[in-house]
Formats: sequence, structure tokens, C-alpha cells
Amino acid sequence: MKTLGLYIHIPFCQSKCRYCDFCSFPHPKAETVERYLSALYCEIEEYRDKYKEYNVNTVYFGGGTPTLLRSCQLVGLLSKLRQCFNIAENAEITAECNPKTADLEYFSTIRRAGINRLSLGVQSMDDGELKMLGRLHSSADAEKCVKDAKAAGFTNISADIMFALPSQSKESLLTTVSKVCDLEPTHISLYGLKIEEGTYFHRHRDTLALPDEDTEYDMYLACKQALEAQGFERYEISNFARGGLRSMHNLKYWQRKDYLGLGVAAHSCIGNKRFSNTADIEKYCAGNRLEACEIISPNDILCEKIMLGMRLDEGCDFAPLQKEFGESASQIAKSLEDYQKNGYIKKDGSRLVFSDKGMYISNYLLSEVLDFD
Repeated sequence: MKTLGLYIHIPFCQSKCRYCDFCSFPHPKAETVERYLSALYCEIEEYRDKYKEYNVNTVYFGGGTPTLLRSCQLVGLLSKLRQCFNIAENAEITAECNPKTADLEYFSTIRRAGINRLSLGVQSMDDGELKMLGRLHSSADAEKCVKDAKAAGFTNISADIMFALPSQSKESLLTTVSKVCDLEPTHISLYGLKIEEGTYFHRHRDTLALPDEDTEYDMYLACKQALEAQGFERYEISNFARGGLRSMHNLKYWQRKDYLGLGVAAHSCIGNKRFSNTADIEKYCAGNRLEACEIISPNDILCEKIMLGMRLDEGCDFAPLQKEFGESASQIAKSLEDYQKNGYIKKDGSRLVFSDKGMYISNYLLSEVLDFD
């Protein structure tokens, strides 16, 4: 049976963080949330038969802030998904969480319902940095959140950390890394701040004291070394796991496996078909969901497999790609091999792997080599 990952977008949050360009709506009214959930239930129902031949082995509630929903609402959504999809008994089921939005009772309720993994938006353990980012929680809230989650029975907990923040020092960043590691999560996602259009930071970008590229890379490398010293293994450019507990859902994206997105602004990729929902919540609630749909060319599928695969620490094995795509894959492999002399690429048989310095500028290197239609 083919496998499928489900992503469910919950676009509500307490307030909009200053760096956030995701589709999210702060401080929603109760009736807006109810209308949205009703529309989401309808969309789930529409897919009841279409993907019945798939075995769903990952479910991911993302946002926004899924835990801004009442626990009964989140549990109800999972129950509806179980009714309409073949969700594996051992499926990885993740919910993102703002540390300010859940407590022991909340975690206990969703854990009993089958959610078995949490992704916590910690970002920093420095209260000044949190305030600057527009986060509502404190470092103490993050500590309590992890404590409550563990008391509720969660053993697979991921924490997000951001670096290259305005005026952030390497010492402050490493203190955050140390404090987060002390909480003993099983997974850490390490993201460099990007100034995106439409955000508060973008509107005030001229006032931000941001690090230069060399400093940013130095901060990233210091974090990587500190995390490895704490027993975390990097498996993707921004993700580190302890005890082998990698994010199985996110691996679907990087390995270009099938996933279905549900909710406003959600994206899907099934085989050679990519489609996405409208980011207009009113249109979505009115049933006008689908915004774009395209058939992906074989060349673009090849380029996507290479681009995504090279994000992984294990790199990309070109042998199966050459068997599937022929000379096109061979030519790309040869172009990437040219970067060996600069120390950006390492070769292991038919597998190409970025070095640390190559990984950090991988987007630039790959853009020089890949030719999308």
C-alpha cells in the first residue's frame, strides 16, 4: 500500500510574530474558528474515497498555533481524519505548540487521543530576544511547557531555535542552545532568521542590527558543534535528532514522497501533481478552496529530488536517479562534482554530499546547477 503524509493547517494564533509571513490570523473570534473547522471537516470528507488506497503514516497539525484550538476541537479533528483516512496504528502524529497555549491538562487530553509528537516554538531562552521577536511566552513558560508535556506522557518533543537575530551574540545563542538541551528534547530545528516581505521586521528592516553572512555562518556552525556535543545528530541542514527520532513527516518533503495538505493555504504533492488551497480564509470557508494545480514535468521532478535530497546529511544517491532519468541526472551529477575542488561537495560512490560550508550555501550552489522548466 502506498504511504501518505497529511498536513492540517490551523491558521490562528494569539498574535503575529514580527518575523512571521505564514498564513495566520491573530486573535480570531470563536465563530471564525468554528466556521473554519466546519469548512475543514468538509474538505476532509471530500477526500474520504480519493485516497483510500493510501496508508497514512504521518499527520502534522501546523499553523499558526494548533494548540490555540480547544483540546476537544483538536481531538475532534484527529477523530475525523481517522474516519476518512487509513491512519496507521504507529503513525507519527505531530502538533505544533506555542509554549503559552497549553498546559498539563491540555497535553494529557491530546496525548490520550493519539497525538504522540510535539513541535514547540521555543525560538530563544532569552526573554529580551523573545520580546524583540514578538513572542508572547517567556523562557520560564518554555520550561514549564516541556515539563507538562513530559508529565502528560510525551516522549518525542521537538524544539525550534532561531539564530541570526537582531543584535544577538554568539554567546547568547549558545546559552539558548544549552538551556534547550537541558530540557532534553529529542529533536531540535535550527532556523536562521529570514526577513520576509509583509512582516513587521521587513517594514523596519533599516533599523535592525543583523549579522553579516560570515557571522551568521559562524553562529550556525557553533550551534551545530554544540548540539553534536549534546548527542544530537544533524540529518538535514536545519534539523537535529537524538536517539534516531527524526521528523518522519518532514522527511516526506525532503525525500519527495506524497503528502496532502488540508486547510487554508495548504499545499499538496501527489506523484507528478502539485496543488494548493487559497490563502483567503473567507473563500476557503465558502468552499472555494482550490487555488492552483499543475502537472510537474519529469525534468522538474528530477531537479526537485536533487534539490531536496541534497539538504540531507546523507546527500543524494545519483545511481537510482540515473536509472530513472538517464543522461539528465548524469550531467547534473558531473556539474556538482566540480565543487569538490572547492571543498563544497564530497563524493561517496554514487552519492554526493555537501560539506558543512557547502551545505550552508547549498541554495546558491544548486541554483547554479539545476535547470527548472
